[in-house]
Amino acid sequence: MSLPSAPVDETVPAPAERYAPLGPDSVTWRYFGDWRGMLTGLWSGSMQNMHPKLGAAVWDHSDFFGERWQRLMRSLYPIIGTVFDGTSDTGREVRDYHRTVKGPMPDGSRYHALDPDVFYWAHATFWYGNIRCAERFGPRITEADKEALFQESRAWFAMYGISMRHCPDTYEDFLEYWDHMCRNVLRDHAAVRTVLDISELPPPPFLSRLPRSWWRKIATPGQRFFLWLTTGLYDAPIREMMGLTWTDRDEQRFTHFCRAVRVAMALVPRRYRAHPRARDAWDRVSGRTPADAPLVHTPTRNLPPETERDNPMHYCPVHASRRATHPGRVG
Repeated sequence: MSLPSAPVDETVPAPAERYAPLGPDSVTWRYFGDWRGMLTGLWSGSMQNMHPKLGAAVWDHSDFFGERWQRLMRSLYPIIGTVFDGTSDTGREVRDYHRTVKGPMPDGSRYHALDPDVFYWAHATFWYGNIRCAERFGPRITEADKEALFQESRAWFAMYGISMRHCPDTYEDFLEYWDHMCRNVLRDHAAVRTVLDISELPPPPFLSRLPRSWWRKIATPGQRFFLWLTTGLYDAPIREMMGLTWTDRDEQRFTHFCRAVRVAMALVPRRYRAHPRARDAWDRVSGRTPADAPLVHTPTRNLPPETERDNPMHYCPVHASRRATHPGRVG
């Protein structure tokens, strides 16, 4: 499979008649936005940063390392909204957060977050993450579902208005692309190692009242567990590149853990398995919420620092800090 290159300014929208927004009849709506996806969070974030250009962009520009929990929690809303909002507007908003992210690479070349190959790699970790998550943690997924998820991933990517020259044509082509990236393109990077190290993070905003001494007792074993979990999700070439071991005993324990997750999640009503933005979309479809109700946005606790709230690099819904004057709803 050839891997064509494309210039950064090739950010043209895909034909609307060919790539309509995804809806409730899509396979992606069944798999994306499930809370089980949080178990793949370190996998997705680290895999993204292994792309040399993406890793450089994060290292040079992102405040991800200063407010990691908040950035993760608030970023989920527009990313999930790209699939569930029923419009390309959200995807273009996500794209535009990245317009100013550019700079030099160590070898003298340049990177830009809107390079089509860079943006597609980030997208690949999100849509393919559905398959990696479902294979391990559920819900049950068939080969037909995987094929459908790939085809729908093209419609999803079209919502960003980025050149689609780097999108493989078939699921088989995508698997070749993924293997090629894992074996030949991805690299270890300080941004990767920082993502994987959660031991020094403060408590997440929803646990802000937890005494720091208690949190430290949770964070250290939590770091070991999530690194182990993420290692189990990696492809073998990635484990080798990162110097991570994975034994038959690890695989056996991992299989037991995954089974426990599937059993536990089967007991949770479907509506509550979903992230608030995805749940809101299903509520509109079912009539539980009016179809024209404002979208659900991130809670105030996840907003960027006051000094950064006007930075176009951030998703920062105004209503989250001015609830009384804005009609939006906080998730």
